[in-house]
Amino acid sequence: MFESAEIGHRIDKKTWKAREPELRAALLEMQFRLLREARFAVVILVNGVDLAGRGETVNVLNEWMDPRHIRTEAFGPISEHERRHPEMFRFWQVLPSKGHVGILFGNWYTDPVSAHALGHETREHFVRRLERIRQFERMLAAEGVLLLKFWFHLSKKAAKARMKELQDSPKTAWRVTPQEEHNLKHYDEFIRVSDEALRKTSIGEAPWLVIEGSDPYYRYLTAGQLLLDSVNRRLDQPLAPPLPAPLVPETRPLDRLSLLAAQDYSRSATRKDYEDRLETLQGRLNGLSRDPRLQQLSLVVVFEGMDAAGKGSTIRRLTQALDARFYRVIPVAAPNENERAQPYLWRFWRYIPKLGHATLFDRSWYGRVLVERVERFCSEADWMRAYGEINEFEEELSDAGVLIVKFWLAITPEEQLRRFKERSETPHKNYKITDEDWRNRDKWPQYEQAIGDMIDRTSTQIAPWHVIASDNKHWSRLEVLETLCDRIEQALKARG
Repeated sequence: MFESAEIGHRIDKKTWKAREPELRAALLEMQFRLLREARFAVVILVNGVDLAGRGETVNVLNEWMDPRHIRTEAFGPISEHERRHPEMFRFWQVLPSKGHVGILFGNWYTDPVSAHALGHETREHFVRRLERIRQFERMLAAEGVLLLKFWFHLSKKAAKARMKELQDSPKTAWRVTPQEEHNLKHYDEFIRVSDEALRKTSIGEAPWLVIEGSDPYYRYLTAGQLLLDSVNRRLDQPLAPPLPAPLVPETRPLDRLSLLAAQDYSRSATRKDYEDRLETLQGRLNGLSRDPRLQQLSLVVVFEGMDAAGKGSTIRRLTQALDARFYRVIPVAAPNENERAQPYLWRFWRYIPKLGHATLFDRSWYGRVLVERVERFCSEADWMRAYGEINEFEEELSDAGVLIVKFWLAITPEEQLRRFKERSETPHKNYKITDEDWRNRDKWPQYEQAIGDMIDRTSTQIAPWHVIASDNKHWSRLEVLETLCDRIEQALKARG
């Protein structure tokens, strides 16, 4: 990937003075059009060889454009605090919203390349991380993000000359750190690993753009022109209809029963049995939450289900057994304007707990393959690709030590109707029933099909779905508590 960057491109001062004002004006015009139309976000990854002018180039781009609408982030080595979150957590927090530009130093390529080049991780792990990066970037592109990946390159000879030049001047010697001296000694290993990383991740949706870094004028103009052309090309594209996805046939099993209809809704618990077992199970859950081994895990509990299935009341029985400092409950509604300006999973990444903590989601990222699918709030292509993105998301969380426990609380249409009427007729429950709840009942068959597809495609070994028949709330609450305790105990035993 780096052969063309070894040539040593140069631009004379006269050419620079002629082109710089024109490019600067064009970039500013482009930036305000991007902000005004707010159709997509721009993410610029800044990587490359030390002393190849990455920082200086970004400073120039910020000078040429309005820095109020550019978010520049520099990530250092992963801290101990950051290690208590999944690896990609810190990058999700800084993604720009539609209409804005984000510039990321030390991004998701830095640690995989450095760790493998220095022998701190195996090739197998390195290749796996690259595959995860490819999937992540494809997801960003599918969500509309314009991803520009700049690699600023210097040959080994040019890097040595640049370092000596800086060290020889008292005014610039401070710019050469011991880390950069160390990195130059490992230049060959670094370039070998970087070349593989760039080749494996230069995908059609986000190719790498290699910029030779020895001449600052060439570097500034090339980076600026690439940014200008890429954004204008996207802005000039008409809003196209979404790409069609394969039609999902409406399938029914031979016995004509759907997954939900096949559940046993007759199971129940008496009031006495319920109260006795509830206290026992809550005590068990409390003890597990205090287990020292849980400090090396975090817990995500997902609650989905038809309206009035008892998600909220079940969550309350769980939280009664937990220390309020240990958990948070996230009720998920329709995305607001700020959330719609970000990739779909962004609003859920914000609430992923650090190690030793828990998050309980009252509805979750599965809305894309449920309500958004049925109500046609997104295209078929969007919800079809969401299955794979969700599985990858949950696998990434699991690899980082997150225990994911997913519950679908299932009720019959008859029981739902009874609960709706009860809510309508009970003053202190009126707030629980809305016109939308009644409308959703008319689409029960469509939701039933979507639920079956969701469970079939996203019930994985690391994050299986637990379908709980919930016509009897007492029985279902006990079943949820017992299942959750069992899953936590299994995870702790696996930890040894």
